[in-house]
Amino acid sequence: MYITQVKTIQNDWWRYILGVVISFIGVAIFSAPHAIAIIFKQFSGDFDTSRADDLNYLMTVFESNVNLVLVLLPFAGGLLFLILTAKWLHQQSLRHLTTARAKIDWKRVLFAFLLWGIVTTSLILVGIYVTPEDYVFNFKPEKFAILVLIVLLLVPLQTSFEEYMFRGYLMQGIGFIFKNKWLPLLVTSIVFGLLHIANPEVDKLGNLIMIYYIGTGLFLGIITLMDDGMELALGFHAANNMFTALLVTADWTAFQTHSIYRDISEPDPTGFLDIFLPVFIIFPMILLIFAKKYKWTNWKEKLTGTIRIENTTE
Repeated sequence: MYITQVKTIQNDWWRYILGVVISFIGVAIFSAPHAIAIIFKQFSGDFDTSRADDLNYLMTVFESNVNLVLVLLPFAGGLLFLILTAKWLHQQSLRHLTTARAKIDWKRVLFAFLLWGIVTTSLILVGIYVTPEDYVFNFKPEKFAILVLIVLLLVPLQTSFEEYMFRGYLMQGIGFIFKNKWLPLLVTSIVFGLLHIANPEVDKLGNLIMIYYIGTGLFLGIITLMDDGMELALGFHAANNMFTALLVTADWTAFQTHSIYRDISEPDPTGFLDIFLPVFIIFPMILLIFAKKYKWTNWKEKLTGTIRIENTTE
């Protein structure tokens, strides 16, 4: 079982607290280029210090592709430090952190990536067809080519850091420490959602958007526990961010990119299209597809059962 396999590594509670701290030190170190770039902007008089806490403004300080690199680099640092922490602090391999299977199942990663990529693309294309007045064709070949390179290299590192931290490291650690499955599922989903509270989308949709963020965390946690590994979550999350970054952007979203289309509409004030449709309709449908394909059973035990294991480490 994915959570219980941590009995074979160094699993003291303090190691997990230290591991989280070390991982976010990595985030801070790799945030230095962004901070330095802003300092240079200040010296040249091109930065409004009175708006330094305005995330929407910060997204426009640099050219879009440059800004995307600066925003994504900290996640690469966090992922690197997290993997090294697991290896040196817990004596845990990347495979062991990823899955309960004998090896990482890349076919699962690819299936989830392609499935959600097709769904995401289809939803965007339907939106463009139904309300073409809400979209502007934004394709600039040279800038888009650079964007593709950035997305291919850095977005998977960003999404993988979030998955390895929440559905991997914390899911395993909290589950092992408290000897149950529902608490790590709930805690990681809530914290994952709350960490997105500074996103520009919150200004447009209000705190209602937290239903989407927490709901997405809950969905990713469920497929991790049911499938005894993170492969599906890794593929799904990567597809979600990569396809969105390439296909459509808006002035009020976290990713400001040279995407093919720009959404110039105001977000749905009821939250149906942006929040309730994915969380309460589309995600359950994806769950059913995964469940049928991978023959998931015993849902109650896998999601809410207790964990009975003996600590075999010193």
